Amino acid sequence: MGNSFTCISHEQEQRPKKSSGGGGNNSGKYKYVRRLSLMPSFRRRTLLPSLSCSGSSSTSSSKKGGIKAKTKKIRERHHHHHQDHEKDSHIIQEQTLAATNLLFNQTPRNSNSVVPPSFRRSTSVVYPSAQPSGTSSGPVSAVQTPKKSSAGFVRSSSSRQRSSTDPMIKPNQLVDKELNKVEGSETKRFVLVHGGGFGAWCWYKTITLLEKHGFQVDAVELTGSGVSSIDTNNITSLAHYSKPLLHFFESLKPTEKVILVGHDFGGACMSYAMEMFPTKIAKAVFISAAMLANGQSTLDLFNQQLGSNDLMQQAQIFLYANGKKNPPTAVDFDRSLLRDFLFNQSPPKDLALASVSIRPIPFAPVSEKVHVSEKNYGSIRRFYIKTMEDYAVPVLLQEAMVKLNPPEQVFQLKGSDHAPFFSRPQSLNKILVEISQIPFKKSS
Repeated sequence: MGNSFTCISHEQEQRPKKSSGGGGNNSGKYKYVRRLSLMPSFRRRTLLPSLSCSGSSSTSSSKKGGIKAKTKKIRERHHHHHQDHEKDSHIIQEQTLAATNLLFNQTPRNSNSVVPPSFRRSTSVVYPSAQPSGTSSGPVSAVQTPKKSSAGFVRSSSSRQRSSTDPMIKPNQLVDKELNKVEGSETKRFVLVHGGGFGAWCWYKTITLLEKHGFQVDAVELTGSGVSSIDTNNITSLAHYSKPLLHFFESLKPTEKVILVGHDFGGACMSYAMEMFPTKIAKAVFISAAMLANGQSTLDLFNQQLGSNDLMQQAQIFLYANGKKNPPTAVDFDRSLLRDFLFNQSPPKDLALASVSIRPIPFAPVSEKVHVSEKNYGSIRRFYIKTMEDYAVPVLLQEAMVKLNPPEQVFQLKGSDHAPFFSRPQSLNKILVEISQIPFKKSS
């Protein structure tokens, strides 16, 4: 018999059953047959009362009794399961109702908005909770009684005393952080002076970064440099070479001041302008630049280390527009040695830019001695930035200039070649902003 048996259902759809013998008394009669699985199911349990089981004429009455017994056990099992399920559902309903009543009772009745109940917040390091009056001022205990806020929440508390190094951040502090840097500066304007052979183009990264900090930035292009149409071989003096810088200071308002920044040979032009316009320069920053003493020329400075710098002698190409019997008129660079000499740490794209933009340096201004005074030049605050991987102006030469003509403060750019505006633009920008924030030292 297995797991199924034959049953007759009075509600079953009438279907004819073909006779096997082709006639007889059963040929015109129909039997209502359905096969029902004995697997327990809630659905089939509801059908069992409407079924009367019947076997074939050869089925014994003992088998019928066994089937009825099994069916009765199935009914009883499902009946007990249903009762247990209803009991569990009733318990869950009661628990849900109790929780809902608790939440409703804790909600204020006189408020239009629903305020959640009080929950304990996580602890905070920055904002410790205030101790009630009358408590001791000793060390904070591991567990504190939080102070309730007006909204019903518990104010965050700390498990330790706040250190003096913990930042107390105000709501608008992050927004105004960079603006405060600019507001705290003596001046908001930078003037950038390029080095020999360079142009205003070399400052493109520095200009962008300083402007993001809210500064006004001007990059001066010296005579015969960058897009200037003047032939460098025709520049015969430092005044001629520095003319665009001098014109810039002449155009400033009498009370306006700037931070003057110079690179390489631009330092000599800075010194010349500092002597002429001391009241218009708040600070002077020399970046691996010629920071000359009184009566010294840039050529004198570089002659000190010519013997120890073979790369400089190989990279430089002297131009003689007036014939080789006369002094050179300009100094150019061997393009194949630019990377090793000037840009050993700079990105390839900046090397490519320099290769097509760099121009010869006029020789006459390099050999001209600069005359500065303590009254004018000496009254301006000077800062020096050393480039630590520089092969054009080695660190020893930079330190010699600092020792001979000491500035107020010296900074170092680690990993920078001779062009920090290419190789370390972010670090350079950080130092420039820091210098702009250095206050005046009060004389005791």
